[in-house]
Amino acid sequence: MRSYKTEINPTPEQKQIINRTIGVSRFVYNFYLTHNKEAHAQGGKFISGMDFSKWLNNDFVPNNPDKSWIKEVSSKSIKQSIMNAERAFKRFFKGQSKFPKFKKKNKSDMKMYFVKNDAKMVIECERHRLKIPTLGWVQLKEKGYIPTGKIIKSGAVSNKAGRYYVSVLVETPDVMPKSADKSKGIGIDLGLKDFAVISSGITKKNINKKSIVKKTEKKLRREQRRLSRKYENLKQKNKNKKGAEATRKNIDRQVVKVQKLHQRLDNIRTDYINKIVNDLTKTKPNYITIENLNVSGMMKNKHLSKAVAQQKFYEFRVKLEHKCKQNGIELRIVDRFYPSSKLCHECGNIKSDLKLSDRIYKCECGYEADRDLNASLNLRDAKIYKTA
Repeated sequence: MRSYKTEINPTPEQKQIINRTIGVSRFVYNFYLTHNKEAHAQGGKFISGMDFSKWLNNDFVPNNPDKSWIKEVSSKSIKQSIMNAERAFKRFFKGQSKFPKFKKKNKSDMKMYFVKNDAKMVIECERHRLKIPTLGWVQLKEKGYIPTGKIIKSGAVSNKAGRYYVSVLVETPDVMPKSADKSKGIGIDLGLKDFAVISSGITKKNINKKSIVKKTEKKLRREQRRLSRKYENLKQKNKNKKGAEATRKNIDRQVVKVQKLHQRLDNIRTDYINKIVNDLTKTKPNYITIENLNVSGMMKNKHLSKAVAQQKFYEFRVKLEHKCKQNGIELRIVDRFYPSSKLCHECGNIKSDLKLSDRIYKCECGYEADRDLNASLNLRDAKIYKTA
């Protein structure tokens, strides 16, 4: 199985269907959370997603004609949103996440889901278009990206900053190619000063230092200030009750501008990660070693949280795992407490008084190297690790 995501160009009628389906899915998701909270407050048991779906279709909607619009959209998308809410509850019960949050309009990642109902059903795909249930044929902006003649199992349509995307799960045979070089491996030390320092001596710079990111962030700050001023103007006009409607329309347009800039920054950083992952795996080393970073702990530092979030360490690891499996490369994960920075690569001595400000590692044995390069070499040669 392999997933593909690309941008689509739906018609105005198709956009209306997508937006309505996403809106109803968000309502049902929030309704499920509320229903379980009320049941818990009254001393009742947790209601599963399947039981809630049956109650919603057989009892609630028939007895509330004003909520009949729930059944006017794709039932598969509604059911999937309920299952997502149930999954969020189960993760909370296991201690893997916090209590599920309510989805907000234009601020939450809700999708319109579609699936292959039975063995006879075929979700057709051509070079330039895709046939989505309840929508019909939808034009693809990136022609030839989704493979034709393959079985599409399921998919989802999403809306972000006024642009529409489709992601599909395609049934493809799993091919596990063997690594070309059986003798060499590489270690990668991730950081904030530089995104990654590789044991081969290559350094991947911090994307935030590039001019395109700085210019986009400057423009984003300007547009955010404009949006803030519009909100202040709306407060004044609400008091006077004049021009409030026109101001709200201006705010909606400004919100889209801010969302597009956020999306552009996100796309730039994601593209940078994709290129790094591709560069690391295309040489097909025997193995790649990275450190199991405590990203959630790093995010608690108010001085570093923004920089850590922008580096996208977790996304990098997920994509590296997928690419390594695809190319038959062993991915080694070293424990976060492994002293990769304090360990001398030459003699094995541990320098316990090493400070974060010490950018050059100097050992008593005479070994001297860049701190991050020394760490990447130690990661490459680490003997205790887990495989992803």
